[in-house]
Amino acid sequence: MKLFKQDPFGNALFIKKNLIRLIGLISHQRFRGFNKLEIEGTEILTKLPESGVLFVSNHQTYFADVAAMLHVFNAALKGREDSIKNIGYLWQPKLNIYYVAALETMKAGILPKIFAYTGSISIERTWRSKGQSVNRQVKMSDISNITKALNDGWVITFPQGTTTPFKPIRRGTAYIIKENKPIVIPIVIDGFRRAYDKKGLMIKKRNVLQSMVIKEPLDIDYDNESVEDIVEKLQFAIEQHPSLLKVISEEEYAKQEAELNKQREFWNFN
Repeated sequence: MKLFKQDPFGNALFIKKNLIRLIGLISHQRFRGFNKLEIEGTEILTKLPESGVLFVSNHQTYFADVAAMLHVFNAALKGREDSIKNIGYLWQPKLNIYYVAALETMKAGILPKIFAYTGSISIERTWRSKGQSVNRQVKMSDISNITKALNDGWVITFPQGTTTPFKPIRRGTAYIIKENKPIVIPIVIDGFRRAYDKKGLMIKKRNVLQSMVIKEPLDIDYDNESVEDIVEKLQFAIEQHPSLLKVISEEEYAKQEAELNKQREFWNFN
């Protein structure tokens, strides 16, 4: 007889809950304190089913992105609209939220290992290992673990598999979508790369206005759309399609100037 109720991966929910509370308490000031997180679209989260939901997002840091999403998701489910005010929403967090992460990242030290216990689906990357390019077969156990997590709850994935912007979407995400037919919710984040180091653990800059936009579910014909069609749809949804790169480069100076003005107005208002 098990002492504590467990999730499908054998993690004790009692321990998992308290780790989420602890990490949430430590990280809250990063998103509503010396930095600010501007949120849009949380009303979409409240309409989603308990399981079978796949969130796809661009990626800027290893851990801060996921930590912010855990805050936003739980706050929304406790009635906060586009806000993470009052951290009491983490007292009873949603425990069936999972996220796809590289196995080598989640094993690299005690903090990643603790973070992994909160819901990591740790997979072995097929294209890169220890900073070197590799070419190896997909492990079927990794695919089945993602399916297991989708059957149990919500899954966050970063389909580019890297924090470098405008890298290609990995086709494996499209295969998973075709196979499992989840509700696919795109998320676009910004500002995390400026605020934190690559791991998202060290603070690089304060007074940064971060943003998270949660979009409507993608309209996908699971049976008739090809993997390539889905990949392209994901690229546009998370605003990482190569065609956007030139536009962004031309407007980068104006965008940075507008962002600085926005931050000034935001901080003056608050």
